[in-house]
Parts: sequence; C-alpha cells; structure tokens
Amino acid sequence: MKNLKNIRILFFAAFAMIFSTTASAQTTSNYDQKFKLGFGVSGGIPTDGDDYDWALGGDVRLQYDLSKRTSITLTTGFTNLFVGDDIPDLGFIPAKAGFKAFVWEDQFYVMGEVGAGFAVTNGYNDTTFLWAPSIGYATKHIDISLRYEDYDKFDTNQIALRLAYGFEL
Repeated sequence: MKNLKNIRILFFAAFAMIFSTTASAQTTSNYDQKFKLGFGVSGGIPTDGDDYDWALGGDVRLQYDLSKRTSITLTTGFTNLFVGDDIPDLGFIPAKAGFKAFVWEDQFYVMGEVGAGFAVTNGYNDTTFLWAPSIGYATKHIDISLRYEDYDKFDTNQIALRLAYGFEL
C-alpha cells in the first residue's frame, strides 16, 4: 500500500514538471479554438483490493482546445467493475473535468481528471471522489491512452487502456 502511495506521488511530480515545462515554452499565436467530441471504450485491471476482477467502460468526452497544446475536457459514460460470484458487480457513471497538455509533437499528451463516480447498479448507493492521471497519443480522429483511476469509496482503483474515435464539432 505504501509503494502505491509513493507511485502516485512520483506520477504527480512528473506530471507537474512536464506541465510546467510545456506551459512556459508556449507562445501565443493565432490559433482557432475549437470543440472536439470523442467516443471511447476502455478495459481495466483493478490494482488495489481483491473485490473486483476487471473493468469495462464506455465514455463520451467533450474537449475544448485552449491552444494548440492545451485543452480542457469533460468526460462521462458508464464503467462496470466485475467481481466474482459472491458480490454483485458495481456499475457507476463517472463525471470528470480535466486538463490535457500535449508535450511532444502535438500528439503525445499527459492529462489529469477529477470528478465523481455515481453508483447506479445492484443496490449500490454511494458516490465516490475519483481522480485519473493519464498519458496518451492522439491523431485527428484516434485517441489511445493509458490511465490510472482511483475510486475513494469503492475501495479500489484501476489501470485502464482507452481507445477512442473523435472529431471536431
């Protein structure tokens, strides 16, 4: 458990260094700010606790480009945490706001999201704080990312791979 906490701290420190380096290197230019919409699927493996075996989800992400290298995001969808035979699965709706910074060749990025997860299946009646740092690669239409997502009250977290298709609005 202590090693996982150290990994989290290290990841956030690296994220802060990368973001501060890219933010200071940016210059203001004539950039057309625009909205993008993406639809994704993700599969994950829980990394904490023994209650959940795997996760599967779908999401919709609205992205607004602040500049060529920075964007803000709003993400929602549905995620299901699958468990063994003794406990019913947990399905929840995440609602997250995030910041995305492209750090290399306008395609590789780091992103951080925070929000809430609202349990909606099998009699679960809890809402959890969630946070999700991620790294990814995006082209004009395809977005592939790897994220760590932590669910405070669901007593677990996951590492998930997201594949998405997006387009400009």
